Amino acid sequence: MQKPITGTWFEFWHHNIPEGKYWNPIVRGFSAEQWEAKVDEIASVGMKYIVLMDTGIQYPDHAEAYYPTDIYPFADMACKAPIEALLSAADRNGIKVFMSCGFYGLWTDTLGNMTSPEVTARAFKAMDELWALYGKHPSFYGWYFPDETCIAGHFLPAFIDYVNKYSAHAHEIAPNTKTLIAPYGTNILVADDEYVEQLKALDVDVIAYQDEIGVRKSKPEDTKAYYKALRAAHDKAGKAKLWADMEVFEFEGDVYRSALCPATMERVERQIESIAEYVDEILCYQYQGMFNKPGTIAFCGHPDSIRYYNELAEHNAKYAK
Repeated sequence: MQKPITGTWFEFWHHNIPEGKYWNPIVRGFSAEQWEAKVDEIASVGMKYIVLMDTGIQYPDHAEAYYPTDIYPFADMACKAPIEALLSAADRNGIKVFMSCGFYGLWTDTLGNMTSPEVTARAFKAMDELWALYGKHPSFYGWYFPDETCIAGHFLPAFIDYVNKYSAHAHEIAPNTKTLIAPYGTNILVADDEYVEQLKALDVDVIAYQDEIGVRKSKPEDTKAYYKALRAAHDKAGKAKLWADMEVFEFEGDVYRSALCPATMERVERQIESIAEYVDEILCYQYQGMFNKPGTIAFCGHPDSIRYYNELAEHNAKYAK
């Protein structure tokens, strides 16, 4: 069974520097017109969801934001209103955007970010500011909580607390917005009755599980069993929608320590074949860097990405709903 890829993650800068080798040096210089063109490309292959990875980020030696705030200094980039450009183009194309509310602590310290009152205060302030600045956009569809956990059998209680706390604040300031998480550990989670009860306890609209093919933790032939079990658990829980966060990249060298490159469409279609019947939507990580429309004014990514754009467009057109 095949399905179209209906959404993608999106970023103004890739948080893991070695992985972003082929596009980080380029996107800093993008104009608003180029950011909008990148969103137009995403729409041109039939995608209808964008998940913004981060609106601010903290490293050990510096931090930066992608909108006007006093939480962090504005990033050193040519476009001074990148989120406005993203949302304006999404409005025009009918794309729904999940707005990030992280990483407002050291991005590698997931547990610390989930539990720190100081990080929570910064994140909630960012959510308030982002909604005040951009809530008028029809494309502002919901929120993404990017401090993801590994589901080592079951969810950590701290992760459930984190999600529910952030969801409560999201619904306080913007009651009609949706919420999304994209945890990993799909290959080691245990979708039993305890997991079903955890799903019931989570106040989240969408869980887009990482298939972990790109990071070499699973193979396409493995994931059918994982998502089949998740489908049964989600149906029992009757709450969050089950989506996929499908990895369409491979590493140039060592995992996490080298550049991300496009996976072949043959591999991607095997990934889809394994999970399509069990998930409601397939999102990918990510369009940016892996695909570029021929003739784009916003080229960024691997040199082979134009060829893969053509194959993605053909696939999505063939299997469009």
